[in-house]
Amino acid sequence: MPRTVPAPQRNKRGTNHTRPPHERERLRICGLAAVRALFKCDPDRVERLFFVSGLAREVGPLCRILAVAHKPYREIDETELARVAGTVLHGGIVAIARPRRLIELDPDAARGWARDGKPLLLLDGVGNPHNLGAIARTAAFFGVERLVLADRPDQALPSDAAYRVAEGGLDHLTVYRARLPAALVGLRPAYRILGTSLAEGSIPVGRAAGDPVALILGNEETGLDPVTLAACDEVVRIPGSGRVQSLNVASAAAILIYLLTCSRSR
Repeated sequence: MPRTVPAPQRNKRGTNHTRPPHERERLRICGLAAVRALFKCDPDRVERLFFVSGLAREVGPLCRILAVAHKPYREIDETELARVAGTVLHGGIVAIARPRRLIELDPDAARGWARDGKPLLLLDGVGNPHNLGAIARTAAFFGVERLVLADRPDQALPSDAAYRVAEGGLDHLTVYRARLPAALVGLRPAYRILGTSLAEGSIPVGRAAGDPVALILGNEETGLDPVTLAACDEVVRIPGSGRVQSLNVASAAAILIYLLTCSRSR
């Protein structure tokens, strides 16, 4: 069974010192696709729901779920909804929800996942929440089931912005946290560890062999740490025209996930 982060400890005043910031605050899940995914996957996390009149018919089933649970929902105007959402990019609906707790990666369990042949996706310092959301959306679209986030300060964690961009993708993934590169040792020999880099010595991704694969994507500016790169079985790159230096990490993730998942179905 996966292990969750231990329950937070509180001092005499009830202040939470150990729970990370993303778990202390409520999430604002915006957009109909993201809200529907939340209700489908984990409706108990929803605490309140706000929406504009134009979506009344679409949100009817969601309101009925909340009514049974004795939780509030309300139709409000665009201006008030923007205040609730903290953005005008709310898509007409906002669910206030408890965040999911990140699960500590258990190497023993992870080796068992390899039997389904699906790639395991790891992010090592991807710091932009929009990139995290876009990667999660791609991963869910192609049937990837698990996402591992590096336990480091510059790694983006699930947030309002990440959920909005993911459009439901984050709720269809189980999200883990692990210290890299130490966790990679536990993934062998079940997974072939692929790093990504533009540095000399990397090979075009089409020539990369080995299945299943644990794919690691690095920080938007600095890429993968040298120690993590050294722990990889292969380091790959996406061959391009050379007219621009590289792709955005979310775009690179989409190409790589497509190649790794579709190659299995051929």
